[in-house]
Amino acid sequence: METKYWKLEYGLDGDGALARHAEINAQNARMIRDAGALLNAGQLVAFPTETVYGLGANAFDSDAVAAIFKAKGRPSDNPLIVHIADYEMLDVLTFTPPALAQTLMEHFWPGPLTVVLPVRAAVPSVVTAGLDTVAVRMPDHAIARALIRAANLPLAAPSANRSGKPSPTRASHVAEDLNGKIAGILDGGPCTIGIESTVVRVLDQTVHILRPGMISVSQMARVLAPDVTIVDESTRVLQTITAPRSPGQKYRHYAPQGDLQVFVAKDLAISRARIEKAIEEDQVHGKRTAALMLTDGAENATYRVELGSPDHLETYAFHLYDALRACDRLSIDCIYAQGVTHSDRSSGIMNRLIKAAGGRVEELDSDD
Repeated sequence: METKYWKLEYGLDGDGALARHAEINAQNARMIRDAGALLNAGQLVAFPTETVYGLGANAFDSDAVAAIFKAKGRPSDNPLIVHIADYEMLDVLTFTPPALAQTLMEHFWPGPLTVVLPVRAAVPSVVTAGLDTVAVRMPDHAIARALIRAANLPLAAPSANRSGKPSPTRASHVAEDLNGKIAGILDGGPCTIGIESTVVRVLDQTVHILRPGMISVSQMARVLAPDVTIVDESTRVLQTITAPRSPGQKYRHYAPQGDLQVFVAKDLAISRARIEKAIEEDQVHGKRTAALMLTDGAENATYRVELGSPDHLETYAFHLYDALRACDRLSIDCIYAQGVTHSDRSSGIMNRLIKAAGGRVEELDSDD
């Protein structure tokens, strides 16, 4: 299959950073309409969102959705998130949401929040993995919403990568994994957030976080009543989840080809020293190494990148998957990352690192 590639124009802000919304000019609009026509014909199209690139299909076309699983090599018991452009599309997917869910939508949609809701019978079971719920998100990205409107369809859209690999935050990442396997790629530049959405489910007066992201517990608490409980379900042991309600709960995800080890310490000098020692030991055996850092140091690594700092976790999230994919391109054997100490703000990042490392995370601070 030939994959059509559309390079859209997108603007930069005053500091030279990618603008949050690409301008939908006439040329972009034509390309988006072409991509929408492919979706209407039952084909797969990758597109940018503010979190990661998604691989879209008509959410009501069982064959098209099944093609997502084939292209990604994704397990069929892993449900998909359905992306919508407006609340009218929500009505065809679910019933009137609970009041708590509506409050969260009012404050965080469009944005990086996915809400798990009761599903209507019209939604194919291949989208929901046979569950009685559907995960829905309204992305905060002009190209994504324009594409959904052009297709005039809710789009089932997991991340546009081969299953288990680091999620794509650039169109080039999508092409690395899926060129020749899907009908089209809309290139709208790098994603501004860089990790997947926060996924929640509301039951009675409790908000259950099924997958953490960059919308934190404290952000949600500020818009909810004091008697509402917020529970983080994402820390449960993976093996106990037999029917995941959300993507990212059951399987190893986001993983580079090399072995990833994460070191966490409040004093970054401690984790830096541990990484430098590990790299020295690897060099004796001729291994290619990478250091994903929050500080200076580890200059002896084959590949080294500073992802951000504990005070700028948004930068860490923005660069994380790009750095993991760079390790694959450089055939890195061993990857060492400075993790972030646990906090409300860091839970999404550490969730991705823990899964990418297959649980290989070492806490270096002693309990004095």
